[in-house]
Amino acid sequence: MDTNTLVLRPEEPRDHRVVEALVRDAFWNLQVPGCDEHFLVHRVREHGDFLPALTFVAEHEGRLVGYVMTTRSRLVAGDRALPTITMGPIAVHPEWQRRGVGRRLVEHVIARATGYAAVVILGHPHNYVGYGFRNGKDLGIAAEDGSHPLGLLAIAFDADALKGASWRVRFSEVFEPVDGLEAFDATFEPREKAWQPSQELFAMVIRAHVD
Repeated sequence: MDTNTLVLRPEEPRDHRVVEALVRDAFWNLQVPGCDEHFLVHRVREHGDFLPALTFVAEHEGRLVGYVMTTRSRLVAGDRALPTITMGPIAVHPEWQRRGVGRRLVEHVIARATGYAAVVILGHPHNYVGYGFRNGKDLGIAAEDGSHPLGLLAIAFDADALKGASWRVRFSEVFEPVDGLEAFDATFEPREKAWQPSQELFAMVIRAHVD
């Protein structure tokens, strides 16, 4: 598929259920048995940290094949704070993965993230270094507990603004676990939860930290 034929546009209310199903398909059994990303997407839309202007769908011939959700986050150092954004979930339908859809979505958001100090995400470095993401430690950014996870990645739009301080990222509170996943998931077609090797890789990555 030529990704130039993709239409990238803001998510609309009519897309909501289709997007949730797409996200569920993309993440099911990928990182854990089942998934919760579709429930997260459902909840984030009602939260004040949601950024609809930086949340996009990828459409091919009228079919949604990809999605990126964006929320507010911030970097804090003492009494200083810088506004940042966080992408995720980023989802591509299984039939369309490894065709450049995710790249188009990520680049689309980065190009439009004006007025923010950085993009800060949690993800597998292999998937993001090609866009210019670096480990947070290299930019003076730590997790809220002061640690430096391997998957804490950032692009700084103004690296000078980050110099001279030890920053800690604060993601939106909407990412905190809540009840309701099982009831929400029951509104979709039943699927079997199962183990697969990618879950072991995910467990390794989330435990890994940078010295």
